[in-house]
Amino acid sequence: MNYPLLNVFFTTMWFFLWVLWFFLLFRIIGDLFRDSTLGGWAKAGWAAFVIVLPFLGVLIYLVARGQGMAEREQERSKQSEEEVRAYIKDAAAGDGKGEPSDHVAELARLADLKNHGDITEEEYQRAKTMVLAA
Repeated sequence: MNYPLLNVFFTTMWFFLWVLWFFLLFRIIGDLFRDSTLGGWAKAGWAAFVIVLPFLGVLIYLVARGQGMAEREQERSKQSEEEVRAYIKDAAAGDGKGEPSDHVAELARLADLKNHGDITEEEYQRAKTMVLAA
């Protein structure tokens, strides 16, 4: 077999560009269908445009709605993080009713301060005693 090294390089490059293309296409279609600001006809139009003329459709979508893609992704990330934090706060609640306990939060804050070296062991024990007595 005679397959020069440069041909191997070009074959590998085309393969990775092909994978990148599909990743970009799926990302755009996912953003399109998760966007709640677009109506059904607008989504159908964009989907048809991206499917019928894929290269032109993807490029125009990125130019027209690229900034919105980033903002929607940041909003989804922020919402997901808030949901996780709320779940953790509910799971760590000490009273079992789903409401966060002030004592648990205060003790966690004190332990964090002690672990980072912001307060000494003596200060930690004194503050912990005050929190538990309250």
